[in-house]
Amino acid sequence: MNAATSFAKNLTFDSATSASITAPKGGNALEIGSGFTANAFRERDFAGAMDPLVMVDHYRMSESTFGAHPHAGLSAVSVLFEDSEGKFHNRDSLGNDFDLMPGDLYWLKAGSGAVHDEAPRAGSNIHGLQVFVNLPARMKQNTPESLRVKAQDMPTLEADGHRVRIVLGASNGIKGQISPALPMTILDGKIAAGSTFAHDLQAGENGWVYAVEGAVELSVAGEKVTLQAGESIAIEASSDSATNTIEITNVAASGAHFALFAAVPLKEAFVQKGPFVMSNETEIAQVEADYAAGKLGHLE
Repeated sequence: MNAATSFAKNLTFDSATSASITAPKGGNALEIGSGFTANAFRERDFAGAMDPLVMVDHYRMSESTFGAHPHAGLSAVSVLFEDSEGKFHNRDSLGNDFDLMPGDLYWLKAGSGAVHDEAPRAGSNIHGLQVFVNLPARMKQNTPESLRVKAQDMPTLEADGHRVRIVLGASNGIKGQISPALPMTILDGKIAAGSTFAHDLQAGENGWVYAVEGAVELSVAGEKVTLQAGESIAIEASSDSATNTIEITNVAASGAHFALFAAVPLKEAFVQKGPFVMSNETEIAQVEADYAAGKLGHLE
């Protein structure tokens, strides 16, 4: 269970910028079957500062792993990196049946419940992020919705040694697509050696930054922290009125690759059980019963 958390022991606070920053955190190795490996992060690793993210897996998948499975009370988000190879077959009980391509995004706002399946086509090797985003209590019973954003439809910020895809949301005055749930910005960026990219966290937003490849130095809230490949950091807004700028500098001799998520935290307690994220144990029991009864839908 996660309750709204003000400060944790591993957070530093800067009163001038009103933000708390966690220490760098490496993920946990996760391997399922012979075709799925991941570097896994969970909200408990960041003492609430990751809110509204529940989990992020940086994964590679080369064969079907999970099969058809349910979701409820959350948004299940797939961000494919551009170096993915081949097609990622996506199906769900909303009637969607298509192939995601390298660089694409798929957002499934499961709400009251949906059944989902994603699997690489034969010979494909998918590289990306698998993300669970919490839904506020008022949305957990909403009718499921989905959003697909193709790579070619994502704006790109390209200048001064960086190339940053606006997978979702907005950065530096450039707007991309909007999620079907609460607003969130997702950036997929590459930075040349010695170059810097800056993004403003809007008032009240939390941030989560992950070093996909290379080493990057983050400057935010008066602190400087270096992330090595496979490490992440969470930034918790301590004020609803302050804007916090994140400067990301490549401090390695070769190119660096990062992912950034930004959104206003929910600050609501929740219970996670596998693919379900509900407000309490009673709701978890109900959605499990609904799934067993076939009420969450079926794949065609």
